Amino acid sequence: MPFRLDDTDIAVLESLLKDGRKSFRQISREISVSTPTVKQRYEKLVNMGLIKAVMPVIDLGMIENKASEKLDQIRLNTIKHHNIKISKDTILKMVCDYCKGPVHDKPHMLKFANLERFFCCTSCKSLYKEKYKGRIDSLTSRNNF
Repeated sequence: MPFRLDDTDIAVLESLLKDGRKSFRQISREISVSTPTVKQRYEKLVNMGLIKAVMPVIDLGMIENKASEKLDQIRLNTIKHHNIKISKDTILKMVCDYCKGPVHDKPHMLKFANLERFFCCTSCKSLYKEKYKGRIDSLTSRNNF
């Protein structure tokens, strides 16, 4: 597997698991790294697909009508998201942004604008660049101004 979390990645994730509403500045003070470092690590984890969403944790005790199926689904999702153990041994399963196949070795990265894309091989990276050339150029030129 190509990517292992380091101490900073783990600290950012643990901080967000405690309170997903924290600002990058609050997290940086808590874990003793710079705010830009926290922002960069967060964006990397989002771009890699590890962080799929920032979601509210709902206090189901505050809701009166607990018989609804929707509330049961919320309860299951809420419980499911709290049983997470993250450590240095955690290995991320990465998927190629072009072919959607697994990335087995070190990923081939493409950085543009504030985005990072990950590929299983140089061919997929080249094909992705060719397919999305217009979008990439548009985003790159927008950020240069």
